[in-house]
Amino acid sequence: MARRGAAGRPDLTPGVQIEGRHPVLEALRVGRPIRKLLVSRSAVPGPAIGELLREARRRGVPVQQVDPAALARLARTRAPQGVIALAAARPTVELADILAGARSRGEAPFVVLLDGVEDPGNLGAVIRSAEAAGAHGVVIPRRRAAGLSPAVAAASAGAVEHLPVAQVPNLAAAIEQLKREGVWVIGADAAARESLYDVDLRPPVALVAGGEGRGLSRLVRERCDRLVRIPMRGATASLNVSVAAAVLMFEVRRQVERGGGR
Repeated sequence: MARRGAAGRPDLTPGVQIEGRHPVLEALRVGRPIRKLLVSRSAVPGPAIGELLREARRRGVPVQQVDPAALARLARTRAPQGVIALAAARPTVELADILAGARSRGEAPFVVLLDGVEDPGNLGAVIRSAEAAGAHGVVIPRRRAAGLSPAVAAASAGAVEHLPVAQVPNLAAAIEQLKREGVWVIGADAAARESLYDVDLRPPVALVAGGEGRGLSRLVRERCDRLVRIPMRGATASLNVSVAAAVLMFEVRRQVERGGGR
């Protein structure tokens, strides 16, 4: 039986919130340290909620029922779906950790770098696509970019629990580090001469996508080994960064499955 706080109000201490049924379930499944699970009393009973509660019990996570209005006030995303988990902060890793993870799996590194993506929804969507495409990690800068917020976790649909994210002080320096490790760095640029379909993108590879509106910064663009564009056939001149990154990542996956590693 779920426990209630006084008058249905959640008893909170500072921490990171994970919101939404699927992101919370993924966090529980991977053993993310969660202090408490808050469930709205108006949440519709069904398989999704039932699975969440069973997993919480299995992990020994306390469940507290709260008033719907209290949960709505607490939510930091638009669609918490009646569920909020109070968790420890999701730690970022070092770029070297992502490379070591690839080596431990006996695979050539496949990394995604984001140059100044500021929208949490876009960052979450890129992480989701990167995990689905088999990338080993995502790299983001510490400044002028979105961090690992509850909104990012929600937009990633739980993928952030499975894919390491490195936060680096300088993206250009991270590119140089990747080059020293033998990783081929490919930047996405709408003005590039080469189509992504004409370039060998098989790992070891790092894909670099620019931020909303401005694309790649000059320093990052200059450090890329090659620049590629996504051929556009319609009246639309460009794609959302998360969509463009997904197109690039799954072209990597297509080439790997077609012809093996580099």
